[in-house]
Amino acid sequence: MSIAGFRPRLVPTLFTIVSVLTCSGLGIWQVQRLHWKEGLIAAREVALAAAPIAPPANSAEPRAFEFHRVVAEGSFLHDREILKIAPGPTGGSGFEVLTPLREASGRIIFVDRGFVPTARKDPATRAAGQLADAVRITGVLRLPPAVKPSWFLPDNRPERNFWFWLDLPAMAAADRLGGVAPFYIDADATPNPGGWPRGGAAIAPLPNDHLQYAITWFSLAAAAAVVYFLSQRSTGDPGDNDRLPRA
Repeated sequence: MSIAGFRPRLVPTLFTIVSVLTCSGLGIWQVQRLHWKEGLIAAREVALAAAPIAPPANSAEPRAFEFHRVVAEGSFLHDREILKIAPGPTGGSGFEVLTPLREASGRIIFVDRGFVPTARKDPATRAAGQLADAVRITGVLRLPPAVKPSWFLPDNRPERNFWFWLDLPAMAAADRLGGVAPFYIDADATPNPGGWPRGGAAIAPLPNDHLQYAITWFSLAAAAAVVYFLSQRSTGDPGDNDRLPRA
C-alpha cells in the first residue's frame, strides 16, 4: 500500500536516502564527540582541583597528569630563557618567558613564567625577577602541541629567538640542553620580584559546541525528509506517471 497522493520518483528518492543517512550519521558522530568532550572537561576540572604534586619523574606519566597542579624546585637558567610571541592579557603584544629550570637530579623543565610586554623583552629591564638562588615553582603541568597548532602561525625561527608556538624539542636544541622533560610548567600567579614576568594566565576553556552541531545535522536530515515527502506528492500532472511504481 502507499500513502494517498504519494508517488516518489527514483532519483529524488535515492538522493534523499543518501542525504538523510549522511546527515544522521554526522549527527550521531557529534553526539559521540559531545560525550568525549564532556569527559575531557570533567577530567580537567578534577585535575585542576587536586592537591599539588611533584612533577612526574617517569617520562611515560605526564599525559596522565596534564593540568594537575605541580610544585617544582631547582635553579633557573636565565641565560637560556626563550621568548614566545604572545598577546597581552589586556591587549597589546609581548612575550611569554620560558625559562629552563634545572632540578637537583639534573633534569631540565621549561617553565612558562608568564607574560612581559615588549618594553620588558630585555632581561635587564626586569632584573629583579631573574632569581639567582634555588626557587620553588608552583603551576600547572602542561603538554606541548605535537605539531604546529595552526597553518596560519608562522614557523619558529630559533636562530633569531623568534618563537610563535611552543616546540619543546626545538627549544631544547636551540638552548643546547639535554635531559629536558617532555612537559612544561605553566607558572601560577605568585608574584615575581619586580612584578615581571606575570604568571597565572587563565587556562582557556575547552570549546564544546558539539550539541548544537548535532542538532544542526539532525535538523537537516529531518528537513530533507520533509521536503522530499512534500515534493513527491501527486498533483495530477501527467508527468507523475514517471514516478516509482506503487507498493
